[in-house]
Amino acid sequence: MMRLALLRIVGAVPNLLGVIVITFLLTRALPGDPAAYFAGLAATPEAIEQIRAQLGLDRSLPVQFVAYLRDLMRGDLGQSLTTGQSVAAEIGARLPASIELTLVALALAVVIALPLGVAAAVRQGSWIDQLARIVTTAGVSLPVFFTGLLLTWLFYFILGWAPSPIGRLDPSFSPPTAYTGLYLIDALLDRDLELWWACARQLIMPSITMALFVLAPITRMTRASMLSVLTSDFVRTARALGLRSPTVLVRYALRNALLPVVTTLGMVFSFLLGSNVLVEKVFAWPGIGSFAIESLTASDYAPVQGFVLTMGVLYVLLNLLIDLAYLLIDPRVAMQA
Repeated sequence: MMRLALLRIVGAVPNLLGVIVITFLLTRALPGDPAAYFAGLAATPEAIEQIRAQLGLDRSLPVQFVAYLRDLMRGDLGQSLTTGQSVAAEIGARLPASIELTLVALALAVVIALPLGVAAAVRQGSWIDQLARIVTTAGVSLPVFFTGLLLTWLFYFILGWAPSPIGRLDPSFSPPTAYTGLYLIDALLDRDLELWWACARQLIMPSITMALFVLAPITRMTRASMLSVLTSDFVRTARALGLRSPTVLVRYALRNALLPVVTTLGMVFSFLLGSNVLVEKVFAWPGIGSFAIESLTASDYAPVQGFVLTMGVLYVLLNLLIDLAYLLIDPRVAMQA
């Protein structure tokens, strides 16, 4: 297992180098001039050129790239021009918010989608199967920003059940001690159940919005994979031997159907983590996606490069976790590798 993990990490190095080069070139190719943006509309050409020289944008692209690599090797991701803070500090402060929202949404989606997909495969053509089709169709058809606005309008403005969509925590509460940056875990470590519930209430609406969006691929993959496994010889043999139906479904069928489902979960998680900016905007969630979009709008290169590099590292780690999960689900994967 350790050898496989090392091979995956070494194999990811060229991919990360490619991400660094492409991101650097694409940010420079974007329309807009950061120097002119931060100099203001009333700035003179001389003032703009002075700011451009201070930012190092007057140098050639190879020189800028070498300087960027040199800073990157020291762990310096640059400084955000929009906030005046270091990019590493901004990402470190905002990334836990995005990860917490994504993990809660994915957990909620799995809790619903996995049993629904299994039931739809076992009772093919029944009302459960039709319900699964409706859920998957709705999940694919409804944009996340529309779902978020609709849920906010219904449960906050009309019914008054949900808290105000103003971020991670109500202003009447102080944030928990930053052990991990994940408010739910930090509140439990502080042994403050009232604070934990306040954090959980703020998570309910945005996590449901994201979970509805990812229910569709997880449910469809679970159903399709289970249908394929249920027609296998080993499942028919297990049933012929008189094993109980729950044992056949869970121990034999579901375990063998989990490999493509785990792959789908990894793809969904990586997609959610990088594209939850719409949900963050609707619910004023201080995540890394909204920070990257604001920086991109201002042609602030360093935060965009730091965001893409962070996502690349997270994708590498996520793929490594998926490979390790394969080994736990099916040890034959290690022999094939």
